[in-house]
Amino acid sequence: MLDNLERGTICIEDLEIGMCRYLRKQVTDRDIELFAEVSTDRNPVHLDDAYAMDTIFEGRIAHGMLTAGLISAVIGEQLPGHGTVYLGQTLKFMAPVRPGDMVYAEVKVREIDHSRRRVTLDCHCAVGDTVVLKGEALVLAPSRKFD
Repeated sequence: MLDNLERGTICIEDLEIGMCRYLRKQVTDRDIELFAEVSTDRNPVHLDDAYAMDTIFEGRIAHGMLTAGLISAVIGEQLPGHGTVYLGQTLKFMAPVRPGDMVYAEVKVREIDHSRRRVTLDCHCAVGDTVVLKGEALVLAPSRKFD
């Protein structure tokens, strides 16, 4: 299940401090398996129930970078959207995401440097009331001047 706002592009000329976009996605076993295949990260904490039960998580968890990828999806599809270039990202993993969890990923404009087309975005993901990931991204935003 995926709940998205409209996709497209918001050019830097139209961005405002506090502007926010999000998506919601339920993380499935298939998502975890596909991420393991693509990333080649086959850590058994993600794939093996018996192994994962004996870890500090007491069960399987999604890859942290799978969750972080939802932030990338909001940035690349919604805010600023198509044409955005990632320059940097910081992440702090606060809690695990488990198969079946509904993840809310949100990006909010914190700073805009119009002269350099750079935008600093506050980012976080939550499952219910629990923040599972937080950080910031620095991006090069699309501009109508360069169309």
